[in-house]
Amino acid sequence: MAQKPSIPKGTRDFSPQEMARRNYIFNTIREVFTLYGFEQIETPAMETLGTLMGKYGEEGDKLLFKILNSGDYLKDAPAELLATRDSVHLTNKISEKGLRYDLTVPFARYVVQHRGDIQFPFRRYQIQPVWRADRPQRGRYREFYQCDADVVGSDSLLCEVELIGIINEVFGRLGINVEIHLNNRKVLSGIAEIIGAEDKITDITVAIDKIDKIGLEKVNDELRERGLSDEAIGRLQPLLTLTGTNQEKIDTLRSLLTGSETGRKGIEEIEFVLSHVASLGLKSAVTLDVSLARGLNYYTGTILEVKATDTPMGSISGGGRYDNLTGVFGVDGLSGVGISFGADRIYDVLNTLDLYPAATGTATEVMFINFGEREAAQSLLCAMELRKHGIRTEVYPDAAKMKKQMSFANDKHIPYVAIIGESELAQGRVTIKDMKTGEQLSLTTAEIIEKLR
Repeated sequence: MAQKPSIPKGTRDFSPQEMARRNYIFNTIREVFTLYGFEQIETPAMETLGTLMGKYGEEGDKLLFKILNSGDYLKDAPAELLATRDSVHLTNKISEKGLRYDLTVPFARYVVQHRGDIQFPFRRYQIQPVWRADRPQRGRYREFYQCDADVVGSDSLLCEVELIGIINEVFGRLGINVEIHLNNRKVLSGIAEIIGAEDKITDITVAIDKIDKIGLEKVNDELRERGLSDEAIGRLQPLLTLTGTNQEKIDTLRSLLTGSETGRKGIEEIEFVLSHVASLGLKSAVTLDVSLARGLNYYTGTILEVKATDTPMGSISGGGRYDNLTGVFGVDGLSGVGISFGADRIYDVLNTLDLYPAATGTATEVMFINFGEREAAQSLLCAMELRKHGIRTEVYPDAAKMKKQMSFANDKHIPYVAIIGESELAQGRVTIKDMKTGEQLSLTTAEIIEKLR
């Protein structure tokens, strides 16, 4: 008995209806990106491990999908590594490439590789799939799409303000109510400094980034496991439990971080972004969240994360500034800032809240019934004319029973059925049936075009 086919865990098939909905998301995001002056690029699905490794922190490196070398991938593997099953060091011998984990690091590589052809500041967007060897669960997949917009080559915080404007515009068009969480990596560095744990900044950010998932007490336990003293953890608590308005939080931070120049600089940057965002009168709320860390090592300034307010889903968009990212590829001093939309999570939110426009998923607008060779030939001519005017049209390929063809159109939610029988051939007209109301009209091809346009 043949084995039943399946797909890897954490991946999904998408039906035509689902693809129509996903394209609605992609097209909405793409329109907003171009509205703000961003240009599209694409990068390969796979990158060298030298490009990918070390850019996402220790936990991120573990989630990289590695690709075995072509041919006899074990030929260069030392026998002692095979014998001791040393998978960490063995991987370097049998794998040179990996699937991209995100779009930001490949973008940084692209900028360095093509910098002679780029005019800075460079505003680019990408809409492509990425892969992570994560544990699959609702809202988290091993293969998923990211929709990124980045500005590289400018230190101006106006870039952050405009990216927040993009977030507001995209989710406004999609009808999703969101809250935008804002923090600054310099504030987190300042916090580490004042509690006497400057060397533990990565441990601190990785731990507190989980506060929404595991709670404050478990975060404190993880901080202890990562080597922070009880005194340092105690001094950290007021900063992780900040409440009040954005201004009240800023005032508290300023008083707590007076001894840290880095922390004070972070507060100034937060104030700049919040004040300019407030002047734009955006619909989406922007909230200062000191517990927001995002576990990626490359953020150096502003950090952003977006959550839907009407359904639990985790982050559906995020990003930040990464001043030193291109430095790892040999180009120092090139600042960048970007955001990424999690299209798959947005898709799940729209499904949960049923926010798709009524016409989404309706591919064919008119279907011609097939009564036989002569009628089908005329239907093909009429269908071509409708298509010239942008009307999505199909001709049923087989001269099947009328009931079967009408059921097919009904099941596909095609709004209009076109009928060319003997009388229509003689009159040079087409009978159009509205599948929703049942109304039938005898029209010329030109009249059909006028009606449907």
